[in-house]
Amino acid sequence: MNGTAKSDSKSPTPKGDIEAAQRVFRLEAEALRAIGDNLDETFIRAVDLIGQATGRTVVTGMGKSGHIARKISSTLSSTGTPSFYVHPGEASHGDLGMIAREDVVLALSNSGETQELGDVINYCRRFNVPLVSITARLESTLADNSDCTLLLPAIAEACPMGLAPTTSTTGMLAIGDALAIALLSRRGFTAEDFQVLHPGGKLGQNLLRVGDLMHGGDDLPLIAAEERVSEALLLMSAKGFGCAGVTDASGELIGVITDGDLRRHMSNTLLSLSCGEIMTANPKTIRSQALASEALGLMNATTITSLFVAQDRTPVGILHIHDCLRAGLA
Repeated sequence: MNGTAKSDSKSPTPKGDIEAAQRVFRLEAEALRAIGDNLDETFIRAVDLIGQATGRTVVTGMGKSGHIARKISSTLSSTGTPSFYVHPGEASHGDLGMIAREDVVLALSNSGETQELGDVINYCRRFNVPLVSITARLESTLADNSDCTLLLPAIAEACPMGLAPTTSTTGMLAIGDALAIALLSRRGFTAEDFQVLHPGGKLGQNLLRVGDLMHGGDDLPLIAAEERVSEALLLMSAKGFGCAGVTDASGELIGVITDGDLRRHMSNTLLSLSCGEIMTANPKTIRSQALASEALGLMNATTITSLFVAQDRTPVGILHIHDCLRAGLA
């Protein structure tokens, strides 16, 4: 033997790999279209049951369905519907106690005859816990005992042997996403709500508000228009933002003094001038509820490093570009 592996003439060809993959996409796309085309009042009933529950949505399933159930539970929780996953096998050994009468159960089983779900089904019937199911068989134990059954279409698994859960699990996942988004829409779940549940990572960064990052109160570098530039210099040095906001008698922001303004008015009389004489009038401001990414874009576009936050021209805060960068915005 020379140590060189011989190719198997029966091995799949690259073309065969593409054809196998295309078959998967075709079948799973057909399944998704069929689910969408056949949505009816049953789906609305499922949304009603989950949305009206005063407790949590308990999602359960075995095997591959269990993996999908975990993802559905996570999506529900992150979009305003509190949820957790219960393993049906562990449920039979004490975890049924995790399910309260105020909860609703969402059970996943392609066949509807998953043995491990038996105790969950019995528990729901015994204590009148609403049960929503996702299954491919209306004539099944799970469907017979459910308050609402969402049917998967009669489309073959993408596995050529028809054994590995593929088309069915994709359909379950899509139904779970549809339920989560329908519930989100019903509740009027907003970007602000989403940010509260996603404070970390890029999603949380993108949804940060100016008010989350700005400096306010005693940190604000504000000075009256009639005050001398010498006082403004002391203020700018003390506050550390490289600028000072100039206000009128009513407290409204009418201008800003920056290092550039000081350089442009450099003279022997500079320190004795009033702030109103050297300020840049009508400075850019932003609302506290604006996205921090919007503030960063405005600062970049106008080549400034600090931006006053105002409410009806009254300054309520200041945002420095470094605040945005520290928060992970770029």
